[in-house]
Amino acid sequence: MKSRQDIDSALSAQYALGTLRGNARLHFEKRLAQEPELAQQLGRWQTLLAPFENTTQQQIPPERVWKKIQLSLPPQKTAPLWYWNYLGWALAAGLAAIILVPYFTSRSPELAPLVVLNSSDAAKEQWVVNADRERKTLQLVPVQPREIAASNSLELWAIPSGAKPISLGLVNAHEATELTAANVALSPGTTIAISLEPQGGSPTGQPTGPVIFSGTL
Repeated sequence: MKSRQDIDSALSAQYALGTLRGNARLHFEKRLAQEPELAQQLGRWQTLLAPFENTTQQQIPPERVWKKIQLSLPPQKTAPLWYWNYLGWALAAGLAAIILVPYFTSRSPELAPLVVLNSSDAAKEQWVVNADRERKTLQLVPVQPREIAASNSLELWAIPSGAKPISLGLVNAHEATELTAANVALSPGTTIAISLEPQGGSPTGQPTGPVIFSGTL
């Protein structure tokens, strides 16, 4: 059995869509003037549905189309009140899923500072490495970026203690870069390093140029 809040949410959705008709609509409008919480709930639905307004033009079908539709319909039966309440709630839930799920699934993971990579030659340049909670998404942000020749690329490596370096991809020398670290566990003791490689990255799968930035987790 649906709660009063669920029913009010369904009624608000129907009212915002314009599908709440007759006495039910009049009764709902009377409640709006007396119940601020209901008015707020309607406002939320109107805000959610606002992007869908005026996206299509009204098309009026010919009269003969309406007659064919009416003749093809079975005899009408009056549905019980609980059916309309349930239908309204289902409509509200479906609309919420359509509108809100893409929003939440498209959000970027929250990142927090993980380690700072310092220059190997005592220069002032640094890189700040941010990561999500699972350490699977990395964001590298340059501090006082270093000029890199067009014939070179910067490549990021994860070097677990006692193991070979694992490439995590190329890094943009002048702006933030987001990379995935799904193929390596960034556990304590792992070194994160940036090496100077030929354009396009290391041809061997291992660092071939000097390591110019590094830091240890």
